[in-house]
Amino acid sequence: MFASSEERRGRALRGLGPAMGPLGREDIGRAVLGAALGLGLVALFLLPAGMGLRHGLYMVAPLGASAVLMFGVPNSPLAQPWSAVVGNMISALVAVAVVRLVAQPALAIGLAVGLAILAMCLLRALHPPGGAVALTAALEPEAMSELGFGFVLAPVGLGTAVLVVLAMVWARAVGRRYPLRQVPVHEAPQPKRLGLGAEELQEILREHHQTANLGPEDLGRLVAAAEQQAAGARLGTLTCGDIMSRDLVTVGPDTPLVRVADLFRRHGFTSLPVVDGEGLLLGVIFQIHLIRRGHEDALRLNRGFAAGLARLLDGARSAPVASEVMAVALPRAVPETPVGAILPHLADGATEAVPVLSKGRIVGIVTRSDLIVALSQRLAQPVAG
Repeated sequence: MFASSEERRGRALRGLGPAMGPLGREDIGRAVLGAALGLGLVALFLLPAGMGLRHGLYMVAPLGASAVLMFGVPNSPLAQPWSAVVGNMISALVAVAVVRLVAQPALAIGLAVGLAILAMCLLRALHPPGGAVALTAALEPEAMSELGFGFVLAPVGLGTAVLVVLAMVWARAVGRRYPLRQVPVHEAPQPKRLGLGAEELQEILREHHQTANLGPEDLGRLVAAAEQQAAGARLGTLTCGDIMSRDLVTVGPDTPLVRVADLFRRHGFTSLPVVDGEGLLLGVIFQIHLIRRGHEDALRLNRGFAAGLARLLDGARSAPVASEVMAVALPRAVPETPVGAILPHLADGATEAVPVLSKGRIVGIVTRSDLIVALSQRLAQPVAG
């Protein structure tokens, strides 16, 4: 069926509209305030040094574009330190060389920007403000004669490097991550449920021409998030109260670990809630806590792991108690919490169980096993319609 002329016009007009989704207030605030502070501090470094310079190029406009990337989209490959510093500096180097060799202004401008892009691509340092750096140099041939190749180091190299450092500090201060951790392709997170490997993720990016916008790590994280979203949708209106285990075995904070280990062994649990005398949740002990504590004791006493674990669980000794190894910083839920809300915590390995509370008292616990059973039951149901 062919689209009408109105539909074609509508699609064409939509193509001219915003391509980005709306940004959250926190993201906007972090970008605005970070870029303002960053560029203000860079100006303190560079403007005094250039006051005596006739052309005033010690604070170049392309640094503003670099700030947009570093503070606005710090996860973008185009904003990373290598792309920013190397991209801006190689663009400046190429442009100064072109200006010195080509006297015709229009030809110099085209060559400077075009060759700067080529150099950035070859060095895997594509940084859009680099094109603006090259254009700035090509538009100021007199200034380039005065500054020479020193323009590459200052203001371009120095200004970009200072901006990168400030972006790192700002990201840490506001709870973001910059630079984005670079991992080898073979170590990139893999959405295992779809059976995709890191090389396949890289190939998808190449096929869709997205290697400049995303890395395998980003794509793996997005696909994994989509998998979780899809699984959460299949769980529908199920709540934690619907699937939680209610027949709980709990221990007190002073329970010896030998007793905890015995409960794990007898009941086949992977987790045990720790509660006070009134039933208020204090923490949760997982089997891995016993293993870690045994390993620590083995290292401290210079013994083998088996000997360390045996000593830990020796009831004749003054063994550690539950409160010494329990986890306290873990996600929690109430019976009305949708199962989809706790799915990410259980799916990404952050925790093995989520306690369910009512007025501070534990009324149940949702384990990975509970989640798998609930999801498998929903998947087995025929799809309506």
